[in-house]
Amino acid sequence: MTPLSRIDPDRPVLIAGPTASGKSELALRIAETQGGTVVNADAIQVYANWRVLTARPSAADEARAPHALYGHVPGDAAYSVGAWLRDLEPLLTGSSRPIITGGTGLYFTALTEGLAQIPPTPPEVRADADALLRDHGLDALLAALDPETLSRIDRLNPMRVQRAWEVLRTTGRGLADWQDDTPAPRLPLAGCHAFVVAAEKDWLTPRIERRFGQMLAQGALDEARANLPGWDPAAPSSKAIGAPELIAHLRGEITLEQAANRATIATRQFAKRQRTWFRARMKDWQWLTPGDLSA
Repeated sequence: MTPLSRIDPDRPVLIAGPTASGKSELALRIAETQGGTVVNADAIQVYANWRVLTARPSAADEARAPHALYGHVPGDAAYSVGAWLRDLEPLLTGSSRPIITGGTGLYFTALTEGLAQIPPTPPEVRADADALLRDHGLDALLAALDPETLSRIDRLNPMRVQRAWEVLRTTGRGLADWQDDTPAPRLPLAGCHAFVVAAEKDWLTPRIERRFGQMLAQGALDEARANLPGWDPAAPSSKAIGAPELIAHLRGEITLEQAANRATIATRQFAKRQRTWFRARMKDWQWLTPGDLSA
C-alpha cells in the first residue's frame, strides 16, 4: 500500500517538490479522485503575466478540478508569504478540502510551523534594496545581515536575501530574531497529509531539459513578447526563470538556443536549492519516490 492510497479525503493535503517533479499533476489527480481544490504554493505562479513560463495549470487542467491562488497578483505587485497566508485562510475554512502544492518551501513552513508577524516593508526601503541589488549585487545585501540570519538564509536566493535585508532595515531586528518569535502555525503537520516529492538529480534533470522546449511549443515566447513593452527586471514577476533570457532574445542580444540553454541551467540550479531546502526543513514530511507518483 502506497502513502497516497492512505489519504483521508477529509484532511488537507500538502505536496511540496522541486520544479518539474510532477507535483501539480499529482495534486490534480487527488482532487479528481477524492475531491478538493488545488491551491498554489509557488511564489512565482501567483503572478498573472506569466502562465506558460511558470508552468501554471492550463485551462484544461483547471477544468478538471477547482484551482485557487494561481495568477491572481499583478506582475508588478509585491507579494509576501504573509499575503499568501491571508489569501489562503478562506480556503482552509471553506467547504472544499485544500490540496496545496508548490515549490516554495517558505510558504509550507510558514503554514505548518508559523510565521513571524513582521511589519510590512515601506516602499522607500524596497526601492533602496532594489537599487543596492542592481548596482552592487547580492553580496552587498548579504554583507549587511546579522550573523544568525546569515547562518539560516539561502544565500543564493536573491528574493530571500533581499527580504532579510528589508526586514533588518525596516525593524532593526534580524529576520532570524523575528522567526524565533513566531506564533502557532495555522495548519500543523498533525492536521494534514504532508508529502515531499523526492526528485533526485538523475531523475529530474532530463525532465527539466525537456520542459523548456515544451514551454516554447506552448507559447512561452509569445508570452514573453507580450511582457516586453513593460518589462522591468526589478518587478517581482520578472524573477520567473526564463523570463530574462527570453526578453534578451527578443531584444536581439542572444539566440533562442542560448536563451533556452541558460534558462535550463538556471532551472537545474533552482531545483538543487529547492531539494536542499526540503531536506533541511521537511524531515518530518512523508517522502514520495517517482514510483509513488504513478501508483
